[in-house]
Amino acid sequence: MIPVKEMSDKPLHILAFGAHADDVEIGMGGSIAKLTARGKRIGICDLTEAQLSSNGTIEIRKSEANKAAEILGVSKRLSLAFPDRGLLLQEEFIRKIAFVIRRYQPQIVFAPYFEDRHPDHGNCARLVEEAVFSAGIRKYHTEDSQTPHKVSNMYFYMINGFHKPDFTIDISDTMEYKIAALRAYKSQFEKTENSIKTPLVNGYIETVEARERLFGQQVGVDFAEGFKSKVPILLNRDLMGD
Repeated sequence: MIPVKEMSDKPLHILAFGAHADDVEIGMGGSIAKLTARGKRIGICDLTEAQLSSNGTIEIRKSEANKAAEILGVSKRLSLAFPDRGLLLQEEFIRKIAFVIRRYQPQIVFAPYFEDRHPDHGNCARLVEEAVFSAGIRKYHTEDSQTPHKVSNMYFYMINGFHKPDFTIDISDTMEYKIAALRAYKSQFEKTENSIKTPLVNGYIETVEARERLFGQQVGVDFAEGFKSKVPILLNRDLMGD
């Protein structure tokens, strides 16, 4: 298990947003484990507490989310407790997300990719994108008279979709941590006598693993996670790797 970093309000290198607990782990758990092992401070912010989840309770999912964060070495995990299935594009939500961005001052922000079968995932992306822009505006007001913060880059991870990525991250060495973090969500991914049948309890983790294996094959590694970007990616080194 990757050691858990000290929980503090120090600026984060990366802040990843999800509509629900487990979204971030599905999309980029391996990348998080890889970066925290290198000393990067990474935070996860769940917009809802998944109040309408078919399986598990709010308390169970919070416990599972904290366990998953510990496995991945996350520095900070929080929830804004927005209403599940109520992630509408409204100023109250944008302002609260902008508050979190200004408080933790991440260099890079991640959110779910817009194209996804679950409407909450696409709406999460839109809310976070609006908040990232607003957080950098000097005259945009949030609580405690915060100073503006401009995020360097915003990228999008995939949850249910299989889209052509704009870039990938090799997670061959940390795929086991990603799987372990997903398995921490027993209420969501394990089939029991009392669980309601959903797409998540029918081999979902295996499907995610297969996707990352396919992404890995495309770039010549065992496993990779794919990401989307709205702007061109700038390479900071020579194409030949010098």
